[in-house]
Amino acid sequence: MKIATFNINGIKARINALPDWLRERAPDVALLQETKTVDEAFPREVFEDMGYNVEVHGQKSFNGVAILSKLPLEDVQRGLPGDEDDDHARWIEATVIGEKPIRVCGLYLPNGNPVPGPKYDYKLAWMERLYHRAKDLLAAEEPALMAGDYNIIPQPEDAAHPDKWREDALFRLESRTAWRRVVNLGLTDAFRAIHQGPDHYSFWDYQAGAWNKNDGIRIDHFLMTPQCADLLLDCQIDAEIRGREKPSDHVPVWVDLAA
Repeated sequence: MKIATFNINGIKARINALPDWLRERAPDVALLQETKTVDEAFPREVFEDMGYNVEVHGQKSFNGVAILSKLPLEDVQRGLPGDEDDDHARWIEATVIGEKPIRVCGLYLPNGNPVPGPKYDYKLAWMERLYHRAKDLLAAEEPALMAGDYNIIPQPEDAAHPDKWREDALFRLESRTAWRRVVNLGLTDAFRAIHQGPDHYSFWDYQAGAWNKNDGIRIDHFLMTPQCADLLLDCQIDAEIRGREKPSDHVPVWVDLAA
């Protein structure tokens, strides 16, 4: 089973590029972030015609997450538990019914800038809720993963120039500590289970020629329960599509599972 995560930075802006990539890479499941549209306006027919089941959790003009799946989806849930007043569309999860059922959670973690301030407080509070959801997934002792745009640079080798991110919400010590707290529950960073070393990035800013300079960061991640990590065959970043016409500032990351 091939599962991808892709921050598309606007479904309307990527309405041609995304189907092209789906046809090329043919993931069984695609977790999307920053769809930036309400549920009723999501162009679901485009993806249903490609054989995907579509589940969305949208919001006007910003945020928004979705699951596209060629396999049946069960028990779809929207919104990260822990704060009934949080109306940001940043979390969607469902069980993919394949040879081995996989619980997939698609997330768009808050950016948190500027620091300090309420946006950073919200980011850290959201990560605390993520920690508790991860504990529940682990307690179920079943294959599960949490994937998406985490807006976290886990360690210095995940940035071309880590020093310039030192006080950014993506790389501040508090952010990385919150990330490590989640991982240390017993989750596996799928990409780092396959690849080591620097020069592996999933995001390049639109400004200052970041793509041409390869001034990137790795902020799109798969975290897996042990039962899911046991199925991991491969994990790759499709970096080359950043150079195509009308790209997102992110590129897809995908895993291949023996499921």
